[in-house]
Amino acid sequence: MKVRRRATLFYKPPLWRRPSSLYRLFGLAILILGGIWLTTHLVSGAVRNPFDPTPTSTRVADSWIEEGQAYFAAGRLDDPSGDNDAIFAYQQALAIDPNNAAVWAELARIQAYSSRLLSNDADRLTRLGEAETSIDKAVGLAPENSQVLAIQAFVLDWNADPALDSLRTGKPFASDYLFEAEQVASNALSLDDKNALALAYYSEILVDGQKWDQASQYIPLAVQLGDNEMDVHRVYGYYLESIMEYQQAIGEYQKALAINPNLTFLYISIGQNYRTLGFKEPIGPQQDEYYALARAAFGKAVAINEQLKIKDPLPYVAIAKVYAQQGQFYAAALNAEQAVALNPTNADLYGQLGNIYKRGRNFETSIIALKCAVEGCTPSESCDARNGCAVGDPGVQVRPLTLNPNSATYYLDYGSVLSAFAPVKPTYCPTVNRVLGLLVQTYPDNDVIVRNARVGLDICREVAAGQTQVPEAGLTPGASGNPTATGTPTLTPAPVLTPTPTRGP
Repeated sequence: MKVRRRATLFYKPPLWRRPSSLYRLFGLAILILGGIWLTTHLVSGAVRNPFDPTPTSTRVADSWIEEGQAYFAAGRLDDPSGDNDAIFAYQQALAIDPNNAAVWAELARIQAYSSRLLSNDADRLTRLGEAETSIDKAVGLAPENSQVLAIQAFVLDWNADPALDSLRTGKPFASDYLFEAEQVASNALSLDDKNALALAYYSEILVDGQKWDQASQYIPLAVQLGDNEMDVHRVYGYYLESIMEYQQAIGEYQKALAINPNLTFLYISIGQNYRTLGFKEPIGPQQDEYYALARAAFGKAVAINEQLKIKDPLPYVAIAKVYAQQGQFYAAALNAEQAVALNPTNADLYGQLGNIYKRGRNFETSIIALKCAVEGCTPSESCDARNGCAVGDPGVQVRPLTLNPNSATYYLDYGSVLSAFAPVKPTYCPTVNRVLGLLVQTYPDNDVIVRNARVGLDICREVAAGQTQVPEAGLTPGASGNPTATGTPTLTPAPVLTPTPTRGP
């Protein structure tokens, strides 16, 4: 017997056999419309496919910090031609982690050091201002951090350059910066008296304040606690240089280089000390050796810059000064011209070039170069000043330097050379009176500047009175009526300020 299967009591027909439902149709319509909207926006780019790879990989702050450290070690503190430098890397790290006080402080330290690579006072002031802004943010985030305060003291001290005072607008003067730097360094040490950097920076501040006895009490402890710190050996070298222990200073700078071998400003410092030793050494083989060592140190800075593709004119200026000190003015001029070619808008470089031309008795060309420094010059004059521009180079407009302790020598050179020509070119006298008169008015207590400036002013006074007799130290007309160089007024201006170790080339 065949038994038929019982029908399932809860049997449901397939979906396609079920009667239509209004709700189901409405839901399907919503899904279809949503699919159309999503497809349209994916095509237009308004909505990104979550399975697509990101356009660029997201970097963490630590990655940028490591890159910044690598650039600093390589000596690439700042690259004006691109973003491959320590400053940029630390700025990127801070864009990701803006509340990291330690990174803000390190950025400020690097910005301050990078100011050593700038030969223009205005550019240096701008960079030091950037360092000050960075360290202020660090202090705002960590006001009780000894390391942050130590770097703040360092930045304030490097801002305490009297030569920058004439460029400051609404800011403290150098003496104010130095006073504040000493207070901040003292606070850093009160928080941690074993902080090697705080001890070193405090010593540097004391040297800049001409408190050498106090500095001598702190720098040995800094070396003892921070023998592996570049900054400590740099400051120790600076201290030794300030007390005229040049050989020992070179040794400390070399220890700093052993830690950071690609920092060009350390080679500049070594070369400066060798150059000073050469100047102090009586003429002979030892003097020649010192000058050769100075050129080698500066040449190393040139080689590093070429390797990193950094256009830094300062090592060439330093080499030019060595040759000029040796009386080799042709070689000195070649290097100074190379410096100008690397930064043709820098008026200070024209001043140094003009000074070399004058000392090498190339008086006519010195006037052109010194004019660029003191009064500014046209593109055509800028080419004439550097012995001609390359093919296709029309020259540049050069803006003049503000009178300050650094540029006073250029003003004196310019006015003095013009005054020496004044008996045969009386039209120079208005410029002589303006330039040298400004020097006397600005530095009335500097006997060397006033004495030399008055020589030129007296020449033009005699020219105006119809007395064309040229002083013995001036230029005498030759038989053809053209001036023949027989010397210029004695131009050996002493520093306007009490000398301390220089941070320039």
